[in-house]
Amino acid sequence: MSVFARLVEQLADLLHPLFHASAAAAAIVLFTAFVRLLVHPLSRAAARGQRARAALQPELAGLRERYRKDPEKLREAVLELHAEKKVPPLAGCLPSLLQLPAFFLLYHLFSSTTIGGDTNVLLTHRLFGAPLGGRWSDALAHGGVLGGAGLVYLALFTVVTLVAAVNCRRARRAFENAGPVAVAGAEGAPGPAVVGKVLPFMSFFTLVTVAVVPLAAALYVVTSTAWSAVERAVLYP
Repeated sequence: MSVFARLVEQLADLLHPLFHASAAAAAIVLFTAFVRLLVHPLSRAAARGQRARAALQPELAGLRERYRKDPEKLREAVLELHAEKKVPPLAGCLPSLLQLPAFFLLYHLFSSTTIGGDTNVLLTHRLFGAPLGGRWSDALAHGGVLGGAGLVYLALFTVVTLVAAVNCRRARRAFENAGPVAVAGAEGAPGPAVVGKVLPFMSFFTLVTVAVVPLAAALYVVTSTAWSAVERAVLYP
């Protein structure tokens, strides 16, 4: 972690002439963009996989009908179909999973008061007056919702809400376009229709994450979420 801390400090020093006191925050945004660039090829592969899975929907509907009373047989048949068509069923999860180490690294870095036995100087950095190691509860306790730090969080919440609304609309439209094929589900399990109604609203849970993690980690989440929205608009026209 000390190596990563030095990297953030050095990047912040490079950005200081442009961003001054908010240079460390800018370094985190730049770091997030770099991580997203690294996983972008996987995102493109996931988009191709999703299109391939969409093409399998008629066959999947037939399997659900055939094995509607045998969930275990249905699971095996679905896996066999994906293997036969060479469509990885979970490829879309890889980009998100590979970003988790970077998120937890930032979370731990800005939650620790010491690094390698020395004081964590990164905690002294701020974004427009809001400490990067602080949380929304700290902002509320020192200045309230409309205080300096509170306004920073309001800006982040606004960005997340807008992105979540766009994602929700796209997800609902995609589910509606899937038509009746996506409605059937295995007996005893939540059907795709139920999942399709709930899944679009999952993006709004990002608001909870932003509210409870250190501001540095919240910046990572907001930047990555905004990147995902733009990326999906390009890869899933």
